[in-house]
Amino acid sequence: MTTQFNAKSTTDEVLSGVDLSGKRILVTGVSAGLGVETARALTVRGAQVVGTARDLDKARAATAHIPGLELVELDLASLASVRAAADALNAKGEQFDVVIANAGVMATPLGKTADGFETQFGTNHLGHFVFVNRIAPLIRDGGRLVNLASSGHRFADVDLDDPDFETTPYEPWVAYGRSKTANVLFAVEFDRRHKGRGVRAAAVHPGGIQTELSRHMTPEMVESMLARIGNLRNEDGSPFEFKSIPQGAATSVWAGVVASADEVGGRYCEDCHVAGLTEVSGMDLSAGVRAYAIDPDRAKALWALSENMVGETF
Repeated sequence: MTTQFNAKSTTDEVLSGVDLSGKRILVTGVSAGLGVETARALTVRGAQVVGTARDLDKARAATAHIPGLELVELDLASLASVRAAADALNAKGEQFDVVIANAGVMATPLGKTADGFETQFGTNHLGHFVFVNRIAPLIRDGGRLVNLASSGHRFADVDLDDPDFETTPYEPWVAYGRSKTANVLFAVEFDRRHKGRGVRAAAVHPGGIQTELSRHMTPEMVESMLARIGNLRNEDGSPFEFKSIPQGAATSVWAGVVASADEVGGRYCEDCHVAGLTEVSGMDLSAGVRAYAIDPDRAKALWALSENMVGETF
């Protein structure tokens, strides 16, 4: 087992004494929040970091303090952009030790991606599904994939029959839950497919953090969420506290470069440790992952559905 960190551990604490010189790491979504902090923390330890962003001007401004960061344009809501970004990286042929699929959206109004998929499922899952699978050959043997998921996976399992809400009434948090469950299931199946060459995949929940991820929420949604969170208590009876961004990014770097591969491979992690199973659903502070999110059979079924939706086999 690795050193035991906790919910308050920061990226710098988790990476204390870690030398990443010679490592090449890709982080999606480096124009704000967790992505920027993840890239900074890894670069400080000597890693060469490649970051992706939909808006390169915004990313350049947000990462101006990170030396040597390479930026690649990637709009996960457009498979044309996803494929172009992957093709450009494959053409360069430079390998990665770790890929951290960090970018995403949350609680968006009903909408469609450029390819006609429900916005959250299409962006959070399908965009990364195509991008990561296309660059999978670039991940070195013994490398790692980290998918940013969320405790929001408890809001809903994936709907393999109606992924785009064509027959189901749309609800932003249900759609978010489906997409986050998909992120976990993608890690489970990617791990199964690639662990033969030592490449392992994990899903992580960063914790409750106030970032730009909530930009699509109406003031009423934010007020309702904060009021509900305000009534929650941690296991020791203390009031809920949001994590700082360095605390939120800590689990990503822990799972990516600190924890042992066998410890996190195919697992769901939170607060810098592997989570156990829980039957709790909805907004709750108790730890854990719902069984459906790490079900290997559902992971295989989602993979097949995803290939069919994007018209590409991996």
